Amino acid sequence: MVVQKSRKGANGIVLKRKIYQQLLDWKEKRCGEVALLVEGARRIGKSYIVEEFGRNEYESYILIDFNKAPQMVRDWFDLYLEDLDTLFLYLSQHYKVKLHERQSLIILDEIQLCPRARAAIKFLVADGRYDYIETGSLVSIKKSTRGIVLPSEERNIQMYPMDFEEFLWATGNDMLIDLIRKMYVERKPMGPAFHRQAMNAFRLYMIVGGMPQAVKKYVETKDFDAVDAAKRDVLTIYRNDIFNYAGEMADKVASIFDQIPPQLSKHEKKFRLSALKPGAKYRDWDDAFFWLKDAKVINICYNSTEPNIGLKMNEDRTTLKCYLNDTGLLISHAFDEKGIISSEIYQKLLFGKLEVNEGMLIENIVAQMLTASGNKLFFYSKSSEEAEERVEIDFLMQKDKVTSRHNIRPIEVKSGKNYTLSSLTKCMKKFSEYMTAPTVLHTEDYKVKDGITYLPIYMASLM
Repeated sequence: MVVQKSRKGANGIVLKRKIYQQLLDWKEKRCGEVALLVEGARRIGKSYIVEEFGRNEYESYILIDFNKAPQMVRDWFDLYLEDLDTLFLYLSQHYKVKLHERQSLIILDEIQLCPRARAAIKFLVADGRYDYIETGSLVSIKKSTRGIVLPSEERNIQMYPMDFEEFLWATGNDMLIDLIRKMYVERKPMGPAFHRQAMNAFRLYMIVGGMPQAVKKYVETKDFDAVDAAKRDVLTIYRNDIFNYAGEMADKVASIFDQIPPQLSKHEKKFRLSALKPGAKYRDWDDAFFWLKDAKVINICYNSTEPNIGLKMNEDRTTLKCYLNDTGLLISHAFDEKGIISSEIYQKLLFGKLEVNEGMLIENIVAQMLTASGNKLFFYSKSSEEAEERVEIDFLMQKDKVTSRHNIRPIEVKSGKNYTLSSLTKCMKKFSEYMTAPTVLHTEDYKVKDGITYLPIYMASLM
C-alpha cells in the first residue's frame, strides 16, 4: 500500500492516511476524466490530506477554501463558465499560483458552501486542462444541493476518522499492525506478550480516537487533558453545524445527538424514541436521523428481521442502533458533566479500571471499524416472552461473494471475560442454512472453539 511521503510539514507532524492510495489511483487511472469528491465528517483531515496530495503529486496546485474565499471568487464560477481562460487567469492571479496544463490540481475545499462551484465541475472537467478534487462535509444534506444539478463527472469516495493502523503509524508503532495482520491471516494467537501489547495500543486508540487533531495532540504532548480539549472542539463544531444547517429539524437532531451516550450505555443498545419524547413515532424523527447520517456524524445499524441472503431486503428502519462516528469523541461526549474529562479518568479507561459500561465503547468502536472497512451495519434482534425465542446478535456481516447458502456472518461483541453465547447459539441453530463463521470479538487472544472463532477486538477491521 502506498501512503503519502512521510515528511515534516509546516505544522510539524505529518499524519499518514490510507486514502492517499485512492487519490493516486484516481490520478493515474482517470487522467482528468472525472473530478473526485472526498466526502466525510467535519475535522477528519480531508483538506489536509488533499493538500498534501497536491503538494506531493503535482507541479502546482490551487486550494480554494470556500470557508474563506471572498464573494468575488465564488462569483467567478457563475460569470466565466463560458470563458474558462479568464476564470483560470483570475484564479491563478488571486492565489499567486502558476497553472500548468495536465500538471496542476485545483482543490475546491468545503464545496458544500459554494453549490455553484460544484455544478461547474461539468464544464471544468470537459475542458480537460487540470485535475479537480472537491472536499466536503454536509455534502449530502438537501441545503447543500438545492438549486443545482449534481455533475455526472464527479466520483466520490468516503473518508473516515483515522483507523487503528493509521493510529499506530502516527504513534510510531508501525510493526505491530504487521504482526496482527500476519496472525490473523495464519489464524494463530498473538501470544500473551504481544496480545497484551496490542490490547494496550488498542485501548489507547479507543480513548484518544481517530480525529487527527486529537491524535496529533497526543503524539505531541501525551497530555490527556489537551487531547480531550481537542475532541471537545470537534463536538462543539458538530453542535454548531446542527443549529446552522439542520433548519427546522435542529432541535430534534440535537436531541438525538445528546441521547447517543445514554442509549448506548443500556444493555440493549437499540435507540428508544421514548427517551426523546413520550409516544414518539419514528416517522416523525427519521429525517433527523438521516441528517446526522448524511453529515457522517453517526453510524446507523439497522435491524435485519430475517438474516438471510439479503440483509437490506429485510431491513427494519424503525429499529436501529445509533453509534457515534468516533469512539474517542463518544468518551468526551459521554463524560461531559464538568466540561472536560480529567487525566485520571483517561488513565482508568486506558487500563480498564473505570467502573463504567465499557460495552458501549467496545461496541461503538467495532461499528466504527466495520464502517470504515466498507460494511453496511446490520444487527438481528427478536423480542419474545419466551426465553428460547429471544435473540440479540450485535452485528451481521454479508460475504463479499453471495452464494445460494451460508452468506451471513453473525458477530457478537464482548467487553468482559465472563459471558454467555446463548443468542449466537440460537441464531446459528435457527438460521443454519444462511449463517457461516460465527464470530466473537473479545478482549482475549485468538482461538477457535466449538465451531466459533474468537477474535481479539483489534482484528475487527481485518474480517
